[in-house]
Amino acid sequence: MTAPRARGRLTLALRILFGAAFLLYPLIVWYALSRGSPRSAAIVALCLVLPVAIVRLRGQDPRALGSLALVPFFVVIALTLSLVLDHAGFVLAVPAMVNAMLLFAFASTLRRGSVPMIERFARLQLANPTPDQVRWCRDWTWIWCRFFVLNGVTAAALAIWAPIEWWAIYNGGLAYVGIGALLAIEWTLRRRRFGPT
Repeated sequence: MTAPRARGRLTLALRILFGAAFLLYPLIVWYALSRGSPRSAAIVALCLVLPVAIVRLRGQDPRALGSLALVPFFVVIALTLSLVLDHAGFVLAVPAMVNAMLLFAFASTLRRGSVPMIERFARLQLANPTPDQVRWCRDWTWIWCRFFVLNGVTAAALAIWAPIEWWAIYNGGLAYVGIGALLAIEWTLRRRRFGPT
């Protein structure tokens, strides 16, 4: 096997690992916190996230520091603080922090002269969207921004005031149901309005 192919497979494996760790993060944290200290929860989460963060950040252009590629970097910082201080707050803050970073990434594309985030995704399938489709994409970028605010505030409130079980149920289940529902609603309404693309 050639070196580039091996590197490609390693990168793919690490992305899958990070995706799984991201999806299972609330359950991993709940299990680790219910059986040990915040430090142990941080160690388990770091073992899953740190390799991917290193791969993602290696060779990153300094001008791209505001990109979504840095989400693992900020997660590692929060987990490291939890490890050093043995405090659960940093581990529990990760879902709210991720929503805040997604909000910033989406909202920053709504500036005048910028291409809204949903339009960027749409242009992966449509080379030349119509003006109506461009307006649709801008409106849905706003809707996603509102979702990230609601989701992030809920995650933060549960991290501060709720039992760990509620935090895990919301962030490990209900938040994903909300994301899936919003994706399904947008897909259904878009197909009704514009037809298959």
